[in-house]
Amino acid sequence: MLAQTGVPTVEDIASITPNGERLKKGPIAVLECFQNIPCNPCVDACSRKAIRMESDINQCPQLDDSLCNGCGICLVHCPGLSVFIIDQSYSDTEAVIKIPFEFYPLPAIGQCVDAVNRAGQVIGSAKVLKVQTTNNKTNILWLAVPKELSMEVRNIAWRKEGEDE
Repeated sequence: MLAQTGVPTVEDIASITPNGERLKKGPIAVLECFQNIPCNPCVDACSRKAIRMESDINQCPQLDDSLCNGCGICLVHCPGLSVFIIDQSYSDTEAVIKIPFEFYPLPAIGQCVDAVNRAGQVIGSAKVLKVQTTNNKTNILWLAVPKELSMEVRNIAWRKEGEDE
């Protein structure tokens, strides 16, 4: 499915989703890297050694969720924009997701935007909490989204004028 549509299957997503108890504890990286390609910047970037590859650089990275604190260093270093940070401890009803974002203009803090899934479909609303710029030009958007959408939202779309909530 991924090779034809660019969208991972439900099984692909389930294979990398942290367990519910870990998600409740605080921020954690989600590595949506599903293709065996020679790439390991996330492994090298993680000072906590939470991301590893077995002996072959062509394998997909694996996350040890007991070591990950959701700092986001791996997100910034991933050239495939395949790492996201999920924080379901943000509030009772909302989660914070941190997504890589390489488009301009950047959204404003406090702006309401459409929340978009992996297939490019609008699935809800998001509020921009923070826009973090980095040295490598991959910006990080901190978005508040309904908790139940935190494992689905992976991008944003601009709302047309007058559509703000």
